Amino acid sequence: MEYIQAKKYDFEDINGITLNQLNQHYKLYEGYVSKVNEIWTILDENKLYENPNTTYSKTRSLMLGQSYAVDGVKLHELYFSNLGGGNNMPYGDILNKIQKKYGTYEFFKKRFKNIGLSMRGWVVLSIDSLDDSLHIYGLDAHDVGTVLMSYPLLVMDVYEHAYMIDFGIDRNKYIDVFIDNINWDIVNERFINYKNMNKDFSRKYRSACDEINIDKMYCWADYCKD
Repeated sequence: MEYIQAKKYDFEDINGITLNQLNQHYKLYEGYVSKVNEIWTILDENKLYENPNTTYSKTRSLMLGQSYAVDGVKLHELYFSNLGGGNNMPYGDILNKIQKKYGTYEFFKKRFKNIGLSMRGWVVLSIDSLDDSLHIYGLDAHDVGTVLMSYPLLVMDVYEHAYMIDFGIDRNKYIDVFIDNINWDIVNERFINYKNMNKDFSRKYRSACDEINIDKMYCWADYCKD
Protein backbone atom coordinates (compact mmCIF):
# COMPACT_ATOMS: atom_id res chain seq x y z
CA MET A 1 0.00 0.00 0.00
CA GLU A 2 1.22 3.53 -0.76
CA TYR A 3 0.87 5.77 2.29
CA ILE A 4 3.22 8.53 1.16
CA GLN A 5 4.78 9.68 -2.09
CA ALA A 6 8.17 11.25 -2.77
CA LYS A 7 7.93 15.02 -3.13
CA LYS A 8 9.39 16.78 -6.16
CA TYR A 9 12.14 19.40 -5.86
CA ASP A 10 13.62 21.90 -8.30
CA PHE A 11 17.41 21.70 -8.16
CA GLU A 12 18.05 24.20 -10.98
CA ASP A 13 18.71 27.15 -8.64
CA ILE A 14 21.37 25.38 -6.57
CA ASN A 15 24.88 26.63 -7.28
CA GLY A 16 28.07 24.65 -6.70
CA ILE A 17 26.43 21.22 -6.39
CA THR A 18 25.91 19.31 -9.65
CA LEU A 19 22.59 17.88 -10.78
CA ASN A 20 24.21 14.44 -10.80
CA GLN A 21 25.04 14.74 -7.10
CA LEU A 22 21.57 16.05 -6.27
CA ASN A 23 19.73 13.48 -8.38
CA GLN A 24 21.68 10.58 -6.87
CA HIS A 25 20.89 11.96 -3.42
CA TYR A 26 17.22 12.25 -4.37
CA LYS A 27 17.14 8.57 -5.39
CA LEU A 28 18.29 7.68 -1.88
CA TYR A 29 15.40 9.74 -0.48
CA GLU A 30 12.99 7.87 -2.78
CA GLY A 31 14.30 4.64 -1.26
CA TYR A 32 13.33 5.83 2.23
CA VAL A 33 9.84 6.68 0.99
CA SER A 34 9.54 3.19 -0.48
CA LYS A 35 10.69 1.55 2.76
CA VAL A 36 8.23 3.59 4.86
CA ASN A 37 5.39 2.34 2.65
CA GLU A 38 6.69 -1.23 2.91
CA ILE A 39 7.05 -1.15 6.70
CA TRP A 40 3.67 0.49 7.29
CA THR A 41 2.00 -2.08 5.05
CA ILE A 42 3.54 -4.95 7.04
CA LEU A 43 2.55 -3.34 10.35
CA ASP A 44 -1.04 -2.79 9.20
CA GLU A 45 -1.35 -6.35 7.90
CA ASN A 46 0.03 -7.94 11.09
CA LYS A 47 -2.16 -6.57 13.85
CA LEU A 48 -1.02 -8.75 16.75
CA TYR A 49 2.76 -8.18 16.65
CA GLU A 50 3.35 -11.72 17.93
CA ASN A 51 6.48 -13.19 19.60
CA PRO A 52 7.94 -9.90 20.88
CA ASN A 53 11.50 -9.94 22.20
CA THR A 54 13.99 -7.18 23.04
CA THR A 55 17.03 -9.10 21.70
CA TYR A 56 15.50 -10.03 18.36
CA SER A 57 11.98 -10.18 17.03
CA LYS A 58 10.22 -9.14 13.85
CA THR A 59 8.41 -6.43 15.76
CA ARG A 60 11.66 -5.02 17.15
CA SER A 61 13.23 -4.96 13.68
CA LEU A 62 10.18 -3.25 12.21
CA MET A 63 10.15 -0.60 14.96
CA LEU A 64 13.82 0.21 14.45
CA GLY A 65 13.39 0.26 10.68
CA GLN A 66 10.30 2.44 10.97
CA SER A 67 11.94 5.23 12.99
CA TYR A 68 15.04 5.18 10.77
CA ALA A 69 13.07 5.33 7.51
CA VAL A 70 10.47 7.87 8.67
CA ASP A 71 13.16 10.20 10.03
CA GLY A 72 15.08 9.66 6.79
CA VAL A 73 12.10 10.86 4.77
CA LYS A 74 11.38 13.89 6.96
CA LEU A 75 14.99 15.04 7.25
CA HIS A 76 15.60 14.78 3.51
CA GLU A 77 12.42 16.71 2.74
CA LEU A 78 13.47 19.49 5.12
CA TYR A 79 16.98 19.47 3.61
CA PHE A 80 15.90 19.64 -0.03
CA SER A 81 13.31 22.33 0.77
CA ASN A 82 15.80 24.70 2.41
CA LEU A 83 18.44 24.26 -0.31
CA GLY A 84 18.60 26.68 -3.26
CA GLY A 85 16.30 29.35 -4.63
CA GLY A 86 14.82 32.25 -2.71
CA ASN A 87 16.94 34.65 -0.70
CA ASN A 88 20.39 33.22 0.09
CA MET A 89 21.19 35.82 2.75
CA PRO A 90 19.58 35.68 6.22
CA TYR A 91 17.06 38.39 7.01
CA GLY A 92 13.97 39.23 9.02
CA ASP A 93 12.76 37.51 12.18
CA ILE A 94 15.09 34.53 11.92
CA LEU A 95 18.16 36.76 11.55
CA ASN A 96 17.09 38.73 14.63
CA LYS A 97 16.64 35.47 16.55
CA ILE A 98 20.07 34.22 15.44
CA GLN A 99 21.76 37.48 16.46
CA LYS A 100 20.00 37.44 19.82
CA LYS A 101 21.25 33.92 20.55
CA TYR A 102 24.66 33.88 18.87
CA GLY A 103 25.63 37.55 18.74
CA THR A 104 26.44 37.69 15.02
CA TYR A 105 25.52 35.69 11.95
CA GLU A 106 29.24 35.02 11.32
CA PHE A 107 29.56 33.38 14.74
CA PHE A 108 26.43 31.31 14.06
CA LYS A 109 27.87 30.16 10.71
CA LYS A 110 31.12 29.09 12.33
CA ARG A 111 29.34 27.11 15.04
CA PHE A 112 26.92 25.53 12.56
CA LYS A 113 29.84 24.51 10.33
CA ASN A 114 31.93 23.12 13.21
CA ILE A 115 29.00 20.97 14.33
CA GLY A 116 28.66 19.77 10.73
CA LEU A 117 32.32 18.77 10.78
CA SER A 118 31.76 16.89 14.05
CA MET A 119 28.67 14.83 13.23
CA ARG A 120 28.14 11.80 10.97
CA GLY A 121 24.60 12.43 9.79
CA TRP A 122 22.78 15.74 10.20
CA VAL A 123 22.88 19.24 11.63
CA VAL A 124 19.54 20.78 12.62
CA LEU A 125 18.91 24.36 13.72
CA SER A 126 15.76 24.11 15.81
CA ILE A 127 13.70 26.23 18.12
CA ASP A 128 13.01 24.19 21.22
CA SER A 129 9.73 24.10 23.09
CA LEU A 130 11.57 23.86 26.42
CA ASP A 131 12.90 27.41 26.33
CA ASP A 132 11.59 28.93 23.07
CA SER A 133 15.22 29.41 22.03
CA LEU A 134 17.42 28.36 19.11
CA HIS A 135 19.62 25.29 19.44
CA ILE A 136 21.87 23.53 16.94
CA TYR A 137 21.53 19.76 17.28
CA GLY A 138 23.85 17.17 15.78
CA LEU A 139 22.65 13.74 14.67
CA ASP A 140 24.91 10.77 13.97
CA ALA A 141 22.06 9.00 12.13
CA HIS A 142 18.44 9.68 11.23
CA ASP A 143 17.32 8.24 14.56
CA VAL A 144 20.41 8.94 16.69
CA GLY A 145 20.36 12.36 18.31
CA THR A 146 16.84 13.31 17.24
CA VAL A 147 15.26 15.69 19.76
CA LEU A 148 11.52 15.47 20.40
CA MET A 149 9.26 18.55 20.62
CA SER A 150 11.88 20.67 18.88
CA TYR A 151 10.82 22.53 15.72
CA PRO A 152 13.36 22.21 12.84
CA LEU A 153 14.15 25.45 10.99
CA LEU A 154 17.27 24.61 8.98
CA VAL A 155 18.55 21.11 8.12
CA MET A 156 21.90 20.11 6.63
CA ASP A 157 22.80 16.57 5.54
CA VAL A 158 26.44 15.70 6.28
CA TYR A 159 26.35 12.02 5.36
CA GLU A 160 29.01 11.32 2.71
CA HIS A 161 26.32 10.53 0.14
CA ALA A 162 25.30 14.21 0.21
CA TYR A 163 28.62 15.41 -1.24
CA MET A 164 31.06 12.62 -2.22
CA ILE A 165 30.38 12.76 -5.97
CA ASP A 166 31.22 16.46 -6.17
CA PHE A 167 33.56 17.06 -3.24
CA GLY A 168 35.16 13.70 -2.47
CA ILE A 169 36.04 13.76 1.22
CA ASP A 170 36.16 17.59 1.39
CA ARG A 171 33.21 18.08 3.72
CA ASN A 172 34.55 21.51 4.66
CA LYS A 173 34.02 22.80 1.08
CA TYR A 174 30.61 21.13 0.83
CA ILE A 175 29.39 22.89 3.98
CA ASP A 176 30.55 26.26 2.64
CA VAL A 177 28.59 25.64 -0.57
CA PHE A 178 25.54 24.47 1.39
CA ILE A 179 25.56 27.65 3.50
CA ASP A 180 25.79 29.79 0.34
CA ASN A 181 22.67 28.00 -1.00
CA ILE A 182 20.44 28.19 2.09
CA ASN A 183 16.96 29.40 1.16
CA TRP A 184 16.30 31.84 3.99
CA ASP A 185 12.77 32.44 2.72
CA ILE A 186 11.99 28.85 3.71
CA VAL A 187 13.76 29.16 7.06
CA ASN A 188 11.81 32.34 7.85
CA GLU A 189 8.59 30.65 6.80
CA ARG A 190 9.24 27.76 9.19
CA PHE A 191 10.01 30.21 11.99
CA ILE A 192 6.78 32.13 11.35
CA ASN A 193 4.84 28.85 11.31
CA TYR A 194 6.33 27.97 14.70
CA LYS A 195 5.32 31.34 16.17
CA ASN A 196 1.80 31.09 14.76
CA MET A 197 1.46 27.56 16.08
CA ASN A 198 2.50 28.75 19.55
CA LYS A 199 0.04 31.64 19.44
CA ASP A 200 -2.79 29.30 18.44
CA PHE A 201 -1.93 26.88 21.24
CA SER A 202 -1.74 29.68 23.83
CA ARG A 203 -5.09 31.07 22.71
CA LYS A 204 -6.78 27.66 22.97
CA TYR A 205 -5.13 27.00 26.34
CA ARG A 206 -6.34 30.33 27.76
CA SER A 207 -9.83 29.68 26.39
CA ALA A 208 -9.93 26.26 28.04
CA CYS A 209 -8.77 27.74 31.36
CA ASP A 210 -11.49 30.40 31.21
CA GLU A 211 -14.11 27.68 31.01
CA ILE A 212 -12.90 25.94 34.18
CA ASN A 213 -14.94 26.60 37.32
CA ILE A 214 -12.24 27.64 39.81
CA ASP A 215 -14.53 27.10 42.82
CA LYS A 216 -15.08 23.46 41.80
CA MET A 217 -11.33 22.98 41.45
CA TYR A 218 -10.68 24.20 44.97
CA CYS A 219 -13.45 21.97 46.33
CA TRP A 220 -11.90 18.95 44.56
CA ALA A 221 -8.47 19.85 45.93
CA ASP A 222 -9.84 20.04 49.47
CA TYR A 223 -11.55 16.67 48.98
CA CYS A 224 -8.30 15.07 47.82
CA LYS A 225 -6.41 16.40 50.86
CA ASP A 226 -8.99 14.82 53.18
